[in-house]
Amino acid sequence: MTDTTEPDDLLAALRALVGTEGPPTTPRHPVDETLVAHWCDAMGDDHPVYVDPDAAAASVHGGLVAPPATLDIWDRGGLKHARSADSPRGRALALLEAAGFTSVVAVNSELELRRYVRPGELLSNVEILDAVSEEKATGLGVGHFVTTRHRYSTADGEHVGDLLFRVLKFKPGTGRPAPGPGEGAPPPPDPDPALRPRPAINLDNEFFWEGARRHELRIQQCRGCQALHNPPTPRCPDCGSFDQGWIVASGRGHLYSFAVPRYPQVRGFRYPVLVGLVELEEGARLVSNVVGVTREQLSVGMPLEVCWLDSHPAQVEGETDARGPITLPQFRPATPPRREATLAAADVAEGDALPLFAVPVTTTLIVAGALATRDFTDVHHDRDAAVRAGSPDVFMNINTTLGLTERYVTDWAGPDAVVRALRVRLGAPNHPGDILAFSGSVQSVDPATGAVVVALQGANGLGAHVTGTVELTLPTASTPTQEASR
Repeated sequence: MTDTTEPDDLLAALRALVGTEGPPTTPRHPVDETLVAHWCDAMGDDHPVYVDPDAAAASVHGGLVAPPATLDIWDRGGLKHARSADSPRGRALALLEAAGFTSVVAVNSELELRRYVRPGELLSNVEILDAVSEEKATGLGVGHFVTTRHRYSTADGEHVGDLLFRVLKFKPGTGRPAPGPGEGAPPPPDPDPALRPRPAINLDNEFFWEGARRHELRIQQCRGCQALHNPPTPRCPDCGSFDQGWIVASGRGHLYSFAVPRYPQVRGFRYPVLVGLVELEEGARLVSNVVGVTREQLSVGMPLEVCWLDSHPAQVEGETDARGPITLPQFRPATPPRREATLAAADVAEGDALPLFAVPVTTTLIVAGALATRDFTDVHHDRDAAVRAGSPDVFMNINTTLGLTERYVTDWAGPDAVVRALRVRLGAPNHPGDILAFSGSVQSVDPATGAVVVALQGANGLGAHVTGTVELTLPTASTPTQEASR
């Protein structure tokens, strides 16, 4: 990012607001079990201490608690009750809005927790305008970074957590163009999957493609000898029978081998393309694309699971395609299971890698995540509004990214791990149709106190969406799990 010329009067007015403090917010509702359940559904988080009273009572928390990533959502006003425009940040954003900086994206969120909050508690926060940057030229557009700090307290004044929050307020349409392929290099091919060659569908394999439309991975099975074989053939290669049926495979398997074709590059694919030979747990093998992972993260034997790409729509330019829609099976890193028994600090070492975690980014996830975090900003649920703001589609809000980050680390650490801080920085936006692939490793561990820091990244097809750290406490020999939450 580089500085650009800035009108002195606007910058002076913005800087005059730095250090101002707003009044405590007045929450409309207490921390709510129903909204916690909606949040868990949106994030796919099955952590028992959020929704299961019996499991929560037996945990380090001694009862139900709200996810730590939700600390800053409970005093939000909702759709009809937005935050006051007279808050320190509201006044700064109003000045920028009037000067033509009409679009906004969240950039940083750093949550620090003194303890988890519980259903029924009323949370308010005091906001301080911490900083306003000079005008910057960024990839999204020319704008200002606005940073606020928030102190969260219960109704009786107990300080339960803090937030540093930074947004970029920018002028749409002023962003830097994406770097080109280089002098003399051809432009990359159009990655629209509808441009891929359509598969040849015939009587022998139509069951496979019909299953794919239904998101079923069908594998041919001989009715004579029960052997599985792929690709489909009219006759069993093992016993010679022409009597062929099929089974619905689980979609789980492992990477048997892989290749990375580099030339020629053709339309319909985003390069690099990772092609894997996948051995299903039923025993059959098939060739498919592996997505949600980089070449460096691929390894023979890694667990995979099927996902689906609706490559060729049923309608093209408003006209029905008589050949019908096409859905292609792809494979991504298998979702790691949630750990049932909590890791002990003594079992963790610096450099330990967390498993890969690939999250399909769908419109449903983006909208459900925004609503579950009480964020009604239109660019997260209204495509037309997002396009007017300079985005190609709706995009994920920072609270959903925080929630997925928390889920990734706590699923790895176990139910009695206690999150102390979540610190993230956003990069490339998450749009529908992409995959958000998390990876991470242990940055530091203190076996005596159980303090662990995990460094992580979540990448999509545009690059790094989120980078950050999660600080947590794991049980130690000298501090039983019931003391870890204190």
